[in-house]
Amino acid sequence: MSKGGFVYILASKPNGTLYVGVTSDIVSRIHQHRAGEGSEFVDEYDVTRLVHLERYDHIEEAIRREKQLKAWTRDWKLDLIRDHNPAWDDLYEEACRTHAA
Repeated sequence: MSKGGFVYILASKPNGTLYVGVTSDIVSRIHQHRAGEGSEFVDEYDVTRLVHLERYDHIEEAIRREKQLKAWTRDWKLDLIRDHNPAWDDLYEEACRTHAA
């Protein structure tokens, strides 16, 4: 049986540098990013604010969505974030509360 997954967007600051990723464990993955592990890009550009999160029942769905978002223009990604998180709040604490194993 397939495990669920998450697609997420990190930002360095509102309207800053963006990073799109996929994981089966959002809490551990964001913690890893914040510790400077798992992605040289995230570490180099200090892209640690979780600004967008989508949950999927199957990791394969999440992987497809990640590829789709990575192909989007920057403006489309910014619009997606603004539509769901207009204040660019950091969603990490919420993710910890709602998605912890």
